[in-house]
Amino acid sequence: MNFNDVEFIQDLKTMSDRRHEPQWFWEQRQKALSQISSLSLPEIPQFDFYDWQLAEVIKPQLHESISSKISNDKSLNVIVQKGQTTIAIDLDQEIKNQGVIVTDIFTALQKYPDLIKKYYLNQAIRANEDRLTSYHCALMNSGIFIYIPQHVKLKQPLMIKIIQDNTFKQPLIHHLLVVAASASQVTVITQLTAQGDQKNLSNCMVEVIAQTDSKVHFSAIDELPESTMSYLNRRAVIGDRAQVEWSIGMLNSGPTIADFASELEGREAQSNAKVIAISTGSQRAGINTRVTNRGQRTIGNIVQRGILLEQSQLTFNGIGHIIHGAHGANAEQENRVLMLSDQARGDANPILLIDENDVLAGHAASVSQVDEEQMYYLMSRGIDAPTAQRLVIRGFLGPVIAGMPDNSIQRQLIDTIERKLINGQKYN
Repeated sequence: MNFNDVEFIQDLKTMSDRRHEPQWFWEQRQKALSQISSLSLPEIPQFDFYDWQLAEVIKPQLHESISSKISNDKSLNVIVQKGQTTIAIDLDQEIKNQGVIVTDIFTALQKYPDLIKKYYLNQAIRANEDRLTSYHCALMNSGIFIYIPQHVKLKQPLMIKIIQDNTFKQPLIHHLLVVAASASQVTVITQLTAQGDQKNLSNCMVEVIAQTDSKVHFSAIDELPESTMSYLNRRAVIGDRAQVEWSIGMLNSGPTIADFASELEGREAQSNAKVIAISTGSQRAGINTRVTNRGQRTIGNIVQRGILLEQSQLTFNGIGHIIHGAHGANAEQENRVLMLSDQARGDANPILLIDENDVLAGHAASVSQVDEEQMYYLMSRGIDAPTAQRLVIRGFLGPVIAGMPDNSIQRQLIDTIERKLINGQKYN
């Protein structure tokens, strides 16, 4: 079976009809489907993933996942999706009264088609960019739409829990679309996990549209299992004087490629991207974190920090691109990798593309071992070597941990880091 088989297309059309998707959306799926095989894969410099099966041909089908009990901190507004099933949308009434829209993406297609048509794969990410964006557009089977109206400033974060259902064979192709209208403010926190042991593919995209004077803080904790091969694409388009903060803990255990990007379109737009990643076992992970300065007096900063254990491979690419005409732009980046095994392979690659003279740009990159002096100091005070090592690592990752906007999420991130480090240290 391939993407152009009549049977495959009919199965996809059946899925589309059962979700009551509008005709234009179906046509968009069809066009993307026809392009998958002809488009190239995205580029992750210094990282070879071209033999990975990231656009697998699997019969598209609707599947109702069994609801499981989800713990909820009542101080948070929570959206929970498991596979293709929306389990809960638990929002304060005050948020609803302000006109905020939070719904699954297929309901949004029926209730707010004009908004979806305007923004979905139309401004931040394009369906025909490469094979994996086209695959996503054609076969997207789960998602969430968030719209923050003008001048609405949400005080509490929106917590999104995305659970891949690995109890059956079907990729998770998830789309999160966040639109922050002018002078609005929102914090979005996502947790990406899985339940079940089936090997599967995960293709997850996030589009953030930050309009004039808006502020978006987007945090993510990714913890997909070894059985899941992952492609993550998160991108923001940032308008005049708007700000987008990224705080990402990329803690998957399986093969992963990721592209995190900020497009500074407006004057005085700002973006700060903080990313940590930990690789263990024989895991391979390649991560691009990109900032493109297009508007004048824009500021884009990147901080990436990675930990490698066992026989894993981790490649960080920090890509800063200042477009001609972006007068007064500022682009700074820092890419650092800490090696905990002589069998691991780590790369920290700063890439600066500067097409304008009136700018500030700089970078720092390092690949190093754990500081022996720090280890000696801690162990001289009675701390065993594995614990001392984890304390040093936590300090190394501190800038990103501190960037998480909620104390409970910081604790969850620390717990996830500790769990992955303990498992990895068993074999080093």
